[in-house]
Amino acid sequence: MDIGLHIADFTYPSGPARLAEDLTRIATTAEEAGFARVSVMDHVWQIPVLGPPEHEMLEAYTTLGYLAARTSRVELLAWVTAVSYREPGMLAKLVSTLDVLSGGRAMLGIGAAWNGDEAAGLGLPFPPTAERFERLEETLQIVQQMWSESEEPYVGKHYRLERTLNRPQPLRRPPILIGGGGEKKTLRLVAQYAQACNLFAGPDLERKLDVLRGHCEAVGRPYDEIEKTVMLPLDVGERGEKVDALRAELERLAPLGVQEVHGWVPRVWELTPLEIIGRELVPAAAEL
Repeated sequence: MDIGLHIADFTYPSGPARLAEDLTRIATTAEEAGFARVSVMDHVWQIPVLGPPEHEMLEAYTTLGYLAARTSRVELLAWVTAVSYREPGMLAKLVSTLDVLSGGRAMLGIGAAWNGDEAAGLGLPFPPTAERFERLEETLQIVQQMWSESEEPYVGKHYRLERTLNRPQPLRRPPILIGGGGEKKTLRLVAQYAQACNLFAGPDLERKLDVLRGHCEAVGRPYDEIEKTVMLPLDVGERGEKVDALRAELERLAPLGVQEVHGWVPRVWELTPLEIIGRELVPAAAEL
């Protein structure tokens, strides 16, 4: 099992003037500690579970480009891209660019989007739920076409591309992670298009994985081809006093087939929690 870092909070004690420096320290410390991935949120306002909307929030792909230049091993992705915020041709180009400039470390994390308040606040597209899922499937088809040798037109219900030219191609085809546990639509899209899913570590996790298995069978896809990731807080406590509880949670998830635990770290700017995770949990997870 791998452990990944989700950077979801950009409001640090040193303020915006030193935010770039803080981000560099966080990402490089995580990489040195053995984290497999570093992700950022694709939001323009802070989300309620983490703070008020007035807290600092950086644009995802600009931030990932910055982190690509500061790291050398971790995979990089938005967890997860709001499908309606960017046209799919441009999104494919953004991820291709990140992959080339990071030396082949980009992933596409994507979902149907949910934060209507921030979209309305900044005038971003936010169609009804059913349409967002239609756009999500078309986007998945478009990025796959653009990450191939095909330059054929794409004509869908919502998107029309006259020539899907994409040069340079990514150094590797970026793995696609679809976030969300919706059993009828989201997990079907995972089975059909994605290399990874992302679920929460709740009591329904095992059932969600069974639903995904059923969708894989329906589309003729080997279930084991899909990486199972789980999002949860990586809170080790101020002095590591919660390490044992977190280790027990990893041990609970491993038999379900979870291959990566990805989460935000409280007080991440202090770096010590990252170092504790690297020392106490990364090696233990690798043995699961």
